[in-house]
Amino acid sequence: MNFPYFLARRIAIDGKRTFSGLIVRVAVGAIALGIAAMMLSIAVLKGFKGEVTAKQRGFFGDITLSNYDLNSSYEPAPIELTPAEISELRAVPGVTDVRHFATKAGIINVNNEVEGVLFKGIDSSYNQRFLAGTLVAGLPIDFADSAKAITQVLLSQHTANRLQLAVGDDFILYFVQLEGRPRPRKFEIAGIFHTGVEELDNTYVVGALSLVRRLNNWETGTVGGYEVAIDDFDKLESITEVVRTQVPLTVDAISVRDQLPEIFQWLDLLDVNTVIILILMVVVAVVNMVSALLIIILERTSMIGILKALGYGEAGMRKVFLYQAAYLIGLGLLLGNLLGYGLYWFQRETHYFKLDEASYYVSYIPLDINLFEVILLNVGIAGIALAVLLIPSYLIGRISPIKAIRFQ
Repeated sequence: MNFPYFLARRIAIDGKRTFSGLIVRVAVGAIALGIAAMMLSIAVLKGFKGEVTAKQRGFFGDITLSNYDLNSSYEPAPIELTPAEISELRAVPGVTDVRHFATKAGIINVNNEVEGVLFKGIDSSYNQRFLAGTLVAGLPIDFADSAKAITQVLLSQHTANRLQLAVGDDFILYFVQLEGRPRPRKFEIAGIFHTGVEELDNTYVVGALSLVRRLNNWETGTVGGYEVAIDDFDKLESITEVVRTQVPLTVDAISVRDQLPEIFQWLDLLDVNTVIILILMVVVAVVNMVSALLIIILERTSMIGILKALGYGEAGMRKVFLYQAAYLIGLGLLLGNLLGYGLYWFQRETHYFKLDEASYYVSYIPLDINLFEVILLNVGIAGIALAVLLIPSYLIGRISPIKAIRFQ
């Protein structure tokens, strides 16, 4: 029979408390609130970083291939990789897709409004899944009919509202030429997208790559650049280095993190805030548990004195109170997980808590956490708390049996 466990269970469940009851409830509540706060902090961090990163990856790809060029204009020098070189890129471990694109600056003049935009040309090989997911009206560009596709564009909701345009409307876009007068082209709006990223929504119009080739007098197969998609964003830097060795020396491979450093540096700073929150929550929970255990030990001074007088060892008595502390920690973790998962499920289903999309790139607080992270968090907190509680448990050795029984 495990006597320390039996005694701890009787004390924790059946025993009557006097002044320690409130302290114990506070300690359990602190652990519950701490684990819930830590779960939600991790979920918010992962969800927020995941949503913002997914938008940048979806629009720009993970790795951009372009010609080495000191020209920083919106129209980089043309590039063309051979089919064999593209096949080698697709064969790189971790690479899932290679897409073609080109950009060209233009000006929209409609309804007495003028808007400068950057036309991003894509073709039938371009995976439009991300663009389709951002559409608030209309459909993606249909490349099945090449003649029709060259007249279609996807316009951002910001630009459409500013210019008072809707799906099915047409307008004239004047393309800026490096030499000569702007060249006008008439387009029909196939769809209206909204990414929530102000830099994208205020700047880009998506259309056919073949039109950019015509305007720039490029040969078939020539593009402005290639977007490489990968399956694991954590391996971005290593895959970028491998891709860089696969392409010709005249081609530069730049990761989306290097292409948009200010956004990803901002996201990296969020990790520091989350670590600070986790440390503070752990400290608060442990301090409350230490206080509760000390009070429980003092409250059971007479019991400790009697057990010592009967010859029961200090190690066994320490186990009694550590078992009791483990019970309280387990209760706090259970309540905290129920609270944290309840709020997690509520926000995931309703998106009730909102954010300023102009500042945070998302309109609601996104959450993301997996079961392994929850288990690791619970095990970590329980382990740290029990390890720290070993220190106050040694107070038992300083209790004199005679004084303890006399105190009773």
